[in-house]
Amino acid sequence: MTVRGVLQVHSAPPALSPHIEWAVAGVFGVPVNLHWIDQPAAPGTVRTELAWQGRPGSSGQLASALAGWNLLRFEVTEDASPGCDAVRYSCTPSLGIFSATVGANGDVMISENRLRAALTLAASVSSGERLGTLRELHGPRHPALGGSLEDELSLLLGVPWDAELEPFRHASAGAPVRWLHATG
Repeated sequence: MTVRGVLQVHSAPPALSPHIEWAVAGVFGVPVNLHWIDQPAAPGTVRTELAWQGRPGSSGQLASALAGWNLLRFEVTEDASPGCDAVRYSCTPSLGIFSATVGANGDVMISENRLRAALTLAASVSSGERLGTLRELHGPRHPALGGSLEDELSLLLGVPWDAELEPFRHASAGAPVRWLHATG
């Protein structure tokens, strides 16, 4: 069984381009030669987009392979497949990586346990409690967010990542897309 997905490298230093191609090739098992173009939202960086077809879980492998370079802004999506939900990964140098399950209509889906954790964290902030361990398990704290329920839900929805990536997404409108079919 194969699934489809998209890798969007929104901005990367040009010197990392071959390393990114090697990382993508390592996930899919086929040579990769991406078409890189200048990223006007961050002069001196480049961007690319790759529509891919591979094994379920390839998006997580791609995100893991690229997340180690904290100079990249990228997103990876994977369509749903039998037994697997659709997923989206977003990564920025300042925020790190965000992952979300995505519904058929494109909405971010938040599990019951993550909602309960958000409620607990928000209640701890309002009561003055310190729940550092739970915060670490729940995810990063965005410096502009104070820990209210609205802030916790914003993190669960990926709002800080979307806000940082949006100028880069607009700059890539009309960028060429390449297709890659994995072996095996």
